[in-house]
Amino acid sequence: MNIALWIAAGMLAAVALAGGFTKSFLPVEKLAAAHGGEWTGDAAPAFVRTLGVLEILAAIGLVLPALTGVAPVLVPVTAVCWVGLMIGAMITHLRYAGGARFAGLNLIYLVIAVFVAWGRFGIAPFAG
Repeated sequence: MNIALWIAAGMLAAVALAGGFTKSFLPVEKLAAAHGGEWTGDAAPAFVRTLGVLEILAAIGLVLPALTGVAPVLVPVTAVCWVGLMIGAMITHLRYAGGARFAGLNLIYLVIAVFVAWGRFGIAPFAG
């Protein structure tokens, strides 16, 4: 179970890092022109950048505390926060044409985050 939880957290961290870097560093106009990124054209650039930074922090929070042994409880806490972010992402994507596909992808990420939170809070917590 420990290996499955590490893989799940690593996958989420990779997704969060990729999304975070694109939202943080790509021009909002370029994001808004991409399929699935239409919402960024309707959002304040500061909001988009803030989401990007939060996603980068989520990527860090999903792996670094466990790797260093410093406050490893932050891994499942971050996974719970990711669930909230994915709920917001699903609601946002569903407001746009063709957004159901992206909302479905967000649902998959949400389920993986629930698995990480459940596993690390419950059946396979990091030794403290």
